[in-house]
Amino acid sequence: MIPPTTFALFVGASLALVLIPGPNHLYITTRGLAQGRAAGLASAFGVEAGTLVHIAAAAAGLSYVISQSATLFAIIKWAGVAYLVYLGIRAFTGKQEEGAAPPPQPLGKVFLEGVLVNVLNPKVALFFLAFLPQFVDPAAGSPALQIAQFGLTLLLLGLLSDIVYACTAGALGTRLNRHAKTLRYVSGVVYLGLGVATAFAGRK
Repeated sequence: MIPPTTFALFVGASLALVLIPGPNHLYITTRGLAQGRAAGLASAFGVEAGTLVHIAAAAAGLSYVISQSATLFAIIKWAGVAYLVYLGIRAFTGKQEEGAAPPPQPLGKVFLEGVLVNVLNPKVALFFLAFLPQFVDPAAGSPALQIAQFGLTLLLLGLLSDIVYACTAGALGTRLNRHAKTLRYVSGVVYLGLGVATAFAGRK
């Protein structure tokens, strides 16, 4: 069993992390501005569903393998870069009538994109590898189970933060519908920017 003091320390550190705006928040905000609150929430749940993959990988030790293998890291990194660049190009080249809002994407597709954006970000895998084990106590039971518990706690806190961003962006997006073309270009810039950031993600 995880000692209460250790768990409280982890929660405090995690709150500090999730309150700092990061790439996931930027992605969710972009989605909310472009397509409304429902899309923002769908992307938030998608991102955190992707977090489940990283938690499972960290608990199973796969994150360590990825961090030690240049080939595996490169494959995941460049797959993520390619996907983000694709989203950016699609935002710039999407056809729509002047002054009209872009056609909404099905929420299932928005959710899946959120999953892929997170899963294909190698920096997230390395973050879980570096952060979660710092709180593991070998005397408190199975390290894998502790990592899973810490990871799920971080996921829950992150989801609450994501929902705030999604709802706020959705409310603003409704008011900014008249600037749909501008929002589309902003979305494209954000996706391309995230792609560039992922491209420069170092193994350390």
